[in-house]
Amino acid sequence: MKGAPSPASGRVSRPPPRDHGEMPIQDDVPTPSLLVDVARLERNITSMAERAGAAGVVMRPHAKTHKTLEVAARQLAAGAAGLTVATLGEAETFADAGFLDLFIAYPFWPGTGKKQRLAALAERARLRVGIDSAEAAVALSEAVGTARLEVLVEVDCGHHRSGVMPEAAAEVALAAARKGLTVTGVFTFPGHGYEPGMAALAAKDESDALEHAASRLAAAGHEVAVRSGGSTPTALHSLQGVVNELRPGIYVFNDAVQVFLGTCSLEQVALSALCTVVSIPSDEQAVLDAGSKVLGADRPSSARGYGLLPELPGAELSSLYEHHAVVNLKGAHRQLHVGDVLRVVPNHVCSAVNLADELMVTAGDTVVGRWRVVARGKNN
Repeated sequence: MKGAPSPASGRVSRPPPRDHGEMPIQDDVPTPSLLVDVARLERNITSMAERAGAAGVVMRPHAKTHKTLEVAARQLAAGAAGLTVATLGEAETFADAGFLDLFIAYPFWPGTGKKQRLAALAERARLRVGIDSAEAAVALSEAVGTARLEVLVEVDCGHHRSGVMPEAAAEVALAAARKGLTVTGVFTFPGHGYEPGMAALAAKDESDALEHAASRLAAAGHEVAVRSGGSTPTALHSLQGVVNELRPGIYVFNDAVQVFLGTCSLEQVALSALCTVVSIPSDEQAVLDAGSKVLGADRPSSARGYGLLPELPGAELSSLYEHHAVVNLKGAHRQLHVGDVLRVVPNHVCSAVNLADELMVTAGDTVVGRWRVVARGKNN
């Protein structure tokens, strides 16, 4: 079992979609709207859970992707031990709904207005936070007082965003232990796996960094129960290393970048934006009613355009404005008309979801429910 930590209490039973009456998608859904194919969503959740389980790795999926109670409940029903979140606000939102095993995978600093909130949350939930400095350890101990709080030391495995080098992890752990904090293990994020062709190498870097950091902590007398890592592009590679807790997020929906990277197929994409053609200025250009305030503005080097148009092969979503999505029709294999309805797969699904109030849940061509994006905008 790779030394995997045991799932804790705090699981929530899976609720059914909130039924708002079944309706045909194109007849009754205003555009732009985000649609979730519930069958694809559930297949994605089940597939990742089964692969992690077969490898003896605990799932702690990142909820910043979906920000919804219904998806989180499905993840726990599939065997996840708890949830990963990015912010204190996200943690509070999910705790309020009964999800009581949470990891804030971020170099947490209890600044203005956060100390009392953190202490209160640590009293009612099993709470872990990330640290990568002795200063953060001191600040956290002062913030939580006698409340139980677990910390994981963040290490840099090559993405160079946050985290200490693996050889320095024991120093941070020692500073935390001296202040009475419970050091549970180490974590990292193999973000360089988002570059084309880099997933396997990033997962190896991740495994090497976690192993090095864990050995330093163990030599210093710390019990290293958790070696946490993973991202959607690297997840299956991570299962072959020393990771015993996996934190992918995007896999539940997938997105255009994952398709471009080869992480998934279009048939595994569970979320898309339903849009309407509102203008056709020329034979070579059309405009949709979903701009950066719906799709997000991400365009990484791995992407072709600002999203995928699965129903319009050969076309490219070439530019975005706040409420306009410009489609280059050169090479398109279909003629468009004003009023046509199309689906767009966003490049980065996390950004798109955070811009929406609700997700329209679909089964086939029918809307079967609406899920509120409860953690939308919970950025502090």
